[in-house]
Amino acid sequence: NLIESGGGSVQVGDSLRISCAASGRSFNRKTMGWFRQAPGNEREFVAAIRWIGGNTIYADSVKGRFVISRDNSKNMVWLQMNSLTVGDTAVYYCAAAQSGRYGSDNSIYEYWGQGTQVTVSS
Repeated sequence: NLIESGGGSVQVGDSLRISCAASGRSFNRKTMGWFRQAPGNEREFVAAIRWIGGNTIYADSVKGRFVISRDNSKNMVWLQMNSLTVGDTAVYYCAAAQSGRYGSDNSIYEYWGQGTQVTVSS
């Protein structure tokens, strides 16, 4: 299971950190990613972190503002979101990729959380 938390309503320019807790199986050897879906839009990739080495990738729209991190000993993944804009409003989903896979394509992610709502208002 992947359980997201930490979403909420913030103002433009604020920061917010959302969390993803993994349980029920070991996700330590899996790439973990964050995706988001705004109303009327398709789910889009936000960020991913490899299970070892700390390699990360980001969508261009969040590069320089968002930071993904993980703690394998705690089975936790975080997404620190800074300088939030109205365009960041969405439901944010945590996902775990198939073993050995790494990337932004949602087809490689096999486990998904239920999502946490992030609303940014001006």
